[in-house]
Amino acid sequence: MQRRGAGSGLRVAAWVLVPLGLVLVLGGIGYFLTKYQGVTVMSEAMEPTYRPGERLVIERIDAGEIRRGDVVLVNVPDRYQGGPVLQRVIGMGGDHVVCDGNRITVNGKPVDEPYVMRGEVNPATGPYDVRVPDGRLFLLGDHRGNSNDSRFFLDEQSGSVAASGVLGQVQKGFTVPAVLVALGVLGIVLTLVGIGLGIAGYATGRRARRPLAAAPPWPVA
Repeated sequence: MQRRGAGSGLRVAAWVLVPLGLVLVLGGIGYFLTKYQGVTVMSEAMEPTYRPGERLVIERIDAGEIRRGDVVLVNVPDRYQGGPVLQRVIGMGGDHVVCDGNRITVNGKPVDEPYVMRGEVNPATGPYDVRVPDGRLFLLGDHRGNSNDSRFFLDEQSGSVAASGVLGQVQKGFTVPAVLVALGVLGIVLTLVGIGLGIAGYATGRRARRPLAAAPPWPVA
């Protein structure tokens, strides 16, 4: 009777752990695929921040979550052969962006740019003074000497691109993906433990149901 109770308890534990583990694994995978994507840097436009061949995690965000200084993956259908590119947000809708050929100011305030590749700026781009239309972004690459960015399209709505074309921003840290990986590993462990408990419970229950061997008859004198 005691064995049967133990087997039943193990099976109950298995019924709890296996679904819980599967929820963690499948939920983590589903959330990651919905919220994040991986990309490979294909050009030198964002050096020295990101170099060609480097793998990045992109977090999908809404247009309202974009901030100045973010590095975003943006799709501009009429530029770059229709492929998405990585560029940094310098100005947003309503911003007044001015460059004297070297220093950039946004709404009259100098922009601190420690991320920029030091050296000569592309000579094809001179000083500019633009007002970013509402709902749009003024984008630049960190490698100003080798980036085909908003500076080359100033005649098209001040070089800006639609904020709705942003596919996501580069994940600055790996905290969230690491948490998802940890939850996935925990889910796998719980699932395996649950399966093991289920097997043990089934085996224990079978042994408990076996009939006891008959006692040998008393010897007759």
